[in-house]
Amino acid sequence: MCTDPDITCQELTFEVCEEGLSLYARILSGESYEGECPSCLLSLGLVCRSSDGMLAPLTPGVASGRTLRPMEAAMEAQQNSLALARASLHRAEEVYRTVYRTNSAQVRTITGADVISVTIRSVVDSCRTELLTAQPGGGRPEELLERALTSDLAALRRDVRQRTIYQHTVRSHGPTLHYIEQVCAAGAEVRTLEEVFDRLIVCDRKIAFIPDPHEERRSVALAVEHPGMIRYLVGIFDHAWERATPLLHEPTEHRPPLLTDQNRRAVLQLMVNGYTDETIAGRLGMSTRTVATHVRKASELLGSRSRAQLAYLIAKTGVLEDATATAP
Repeated sequence: MCTDPDITCQELTFEVCEEGLSLYARILSGESYEGECPSCLLSLGLVCRSSDGMLAPLTPGVASGRTLRPMEAAMEAQQNSLALARASLHRAEEVYRTVYRTNSAQVRTITGADVISVTIRSVVDSCRTELLTAQPGGGRPEELLERALTSDLAALRRDVRQRTIYQHTVRSHGPTLHYIEQVCAAGAEVRTLEEVFDRLIVCDRKIAFIPDPHEERRSVALAVEHPGMIRYLVGIFDHAWERATPLLHEPTEHRPPLLTDQNRRAVLQLMVNGYTDETIAGRLGMSTRTVATHVRKASELLGSRSRAQLAYLIAKTGVLEDATATAP
């Protein structure tokens, strides 16, 4: 009596080899064989071992019933599972549309930095016409720039119009400038401002991502799909875009124009208004050390010995107003 083939799932191979065919022909011709058998004959069920250890041949018809039918049943079960999953997701899509569109609840909360990153990247990868981004905080981490570069270049190759607003401080940040150089060469547009209202991503004017204003750790984001809110956010972006300065960085430039003087004026203006170095740094996207350097150099120029005296001398001399009046 034949026993089941002694073979594991990892060893299964369903493509018969020449050695297996040759051995199968010999066994069919009546030759006795009890040596090692090619795994393909065992996998296909063309031979089995008898109780005395000899290999016995089986007809392809019998082998087909033993081998193919379980495989066909498994494939049918997978197809049924696929159809069931597809139908279930379709029903879930109907519920999603009912909740987030029919009832005007078109602002979703996304929690967790990884979930936010994956969600935004998925939406950006499906963007087809326009991508708007506002990135406050100065230079971005190099690893984030590397991940963004791949998807941004792919979007630009799909003829997606990409406009990005940074703060002036990126003009001295090497990794961000390298990223900007590459996306601009592919057709993107980049401008800078002293202060950017907040982080914003808008895809195809259909969905926008903004940080939760009540979450300081930036681990919660809001996905906005309400058409009226999208128009409002795009209007804010366009207004900032008109005021922003184009960043046309060339690889040979060590420090693009419009950086030190304008940043120093912004620092001094906020200092005169009573903000601390930490607050100024957060608003202008620079380090507190850079803020302190701007304040120190202004003190040296005006001959002040304290922060209060510096604010007095700035107001008295009117240097900020003069700089604004003569600015192009």
